[in-house]
Amino acid sequence: MSHALTGHNRPQRVIEATQQANNTLPTATRQAKYAKMAASPYRFFRGSNHLYWNDVWHDWRFALFGGWPETQTWLQGDAHVYNFGAYGHHDDQVRYGMDDFDDALIGDYQYDLWRLAISVVLDARENAELDPKAIDKALKKLIKGYYQTLAHHVDGKPVHAVTLDSAKGTLKPFMSKVADKQSRARMLEKWTTLDEQKGRQFTERPGKLANLPADVASQLRRLIEQEYQQTLQQAVKESDSHHFRVKDTARRLDAGTGSLGVERYYVLIEGGVEHEHDDIILDVKEQVPPEAFRLMDKHQQQAWRKLFPNEAIRHAAAFHAIAEHPDAYLGWLTMNGKVFSVRERSPFKKDFPTHKLSGGKSYRKLAQQWGEILAREHLRGAQALNQGDSTRFAKAVGQRLKGREELFVEVVSTLAVAYADCTEQDYAVFIDHFLAAGSA
Repeated sequence: MSHALTGHNRPQRVIEATQQANNTLPTATRQAKYAKMAASPYRFFRGSNHLYWNDVWHDWRFALFGGWPETQTWLQGDAHVYNFGAYGHHDDQVRYGMDDFDDALIGDYQYDLWRLAISVVLDARENAELDPKAIDKALKKLIKGYYQTLAHHVDGKPVHAVTLDSAKGTLKPFMSKVADKQSRARMLEKWTTLDEQKGRQFTERPGKLANLPADVASQLRRLIEQEYQQTLQQAVKESDSHHFRVKDTARRLDAGTGSLGVERYYVLIEGGVEHEHDDIILDVKEQVPPEAFRLMDKHQQQAWRKLFPNEAIRHAAAFHAIAEHPDAYLGWLTMNGKVFSVRERSPFKKDFPTHKLSGGKSYRKLAQQWGEILAREHLRGAQALNQGDSTRFAKAVGQRLKGREELFVEVVSTLAVAYADCTEQDYAVFIDHFLAAGSA
C-alpha cells in the first residue's frame, strides 16, 4: 500500500527535488550551498526556489484574482525581501529596488507577489522577531501597497524608482548612509590593489576571488574587448578606444545562495582614463533557464526559445524592461558552450538590515514600500510587453480585484503564512536528511 502514497510524500518530494536541483554541482560547491541553506528556514527558502515553482505552477487560486493574459507581466522570478536592496550603476546615483533578474520571466503577477509575501513572513519571524499579529499587519500593508500602487497608475502616470530624493521612512537614512559610506573608490579599494608595475589588479581575497588559468583569462579578455561590446544596447564611451581594455580577471567564489554553482567572473576594465578610481568591475555570470522553464510544456518552451534564443538575452530583456535605470554595461557573451550576462558591479550594492528595525510599526511601513516597489516594477514590465502601455495590466488586475480587495488581502496573507509554515517543515526535512547524516 505504501508505494501508492509516494506522490503525496512531502518529505520525499523535498529530498528528491533538492537532489535533482543540485546534483550537477561539484561536491564541494553543493556542500557549501547546503551549508548556507541550513542557516535558517528563510535561507532555505532562498536556496530552494525550485520547490516554490513546483508547488505554485498550476495553483487554482491564481484564477481568483488573475490568470488572464492581461494580468501577466515581466516577473522578477525569485522575489523575496533580500532581493530588494540599494544599487546604482554608471551614473553613481543610489536607488532602491530589485536588481537581480537571473530568474526573470513573463507570467502572472501573483507568482512574484506570493513569493514576496511568504518571504516577509519568514524574514519577520527570523530577523525582526515579530509576533503573528504584527506579521499579519505587515502582510496587509505589503499587499495593499501593491494593489493601491497599480490603481494609482491606471491612467498611465510615469513610474519612477526609489531614489535618495524620493525615499521615505527608514529607507531614507539607509540610502543616505549607503551614499555616504559606499562609492566606486571604496569598492575598488575592497576588490583591487594598485601595483606600481602592473597597475590596478584584483587583490587576493581567499574564498571570494581566485586566479583564472591563463587560457581562460585570455579567452575572457578577448570576448570582453571584442564580441561583448556588440551586445550593448547603446555604445559606452565609443570615442575612447581604451574604455574596455581589460586590466585583470578573476573567478568570483561563494556569491549568493540559490545561484551558488553557476560560473561567475569579475573583469576589471579601464573605464575612464582621467582618474585612478574610474575603473569598472564587470560581473560576468552564467545564465541558466529560470526555475519555471522546466515546468512549461513543449509548446511553451518552443515559444520561449523563439523569444529568447539564449538565457542571457532573456536576462537583458528583463533588466531593460523592469529596471527604471538599466545598467549601461548590460550585455552578454558566450564562452565554452555557456552563455553569460555581463553587467557592472554596483558600487552601492547593499541589503536593508531588517534585523535592525525597531518593532512592528517600522517593519510594516517598509513592507508597504516593498509592495509599492514590486507594483512599479510590474508596471514597467507590462509597459515593455505592451508597446509602452502599462495601463492595460493595471486595469486588468484592478478589474479582477474590484469589490474584493479585502478578500484578496486575506487570501494572499493566509497563503503566505501557511506556506511559510510548510517551508519550516521542509527545512527540518532538509536538515535531517542532508546535514544530520552528513549527506551531500
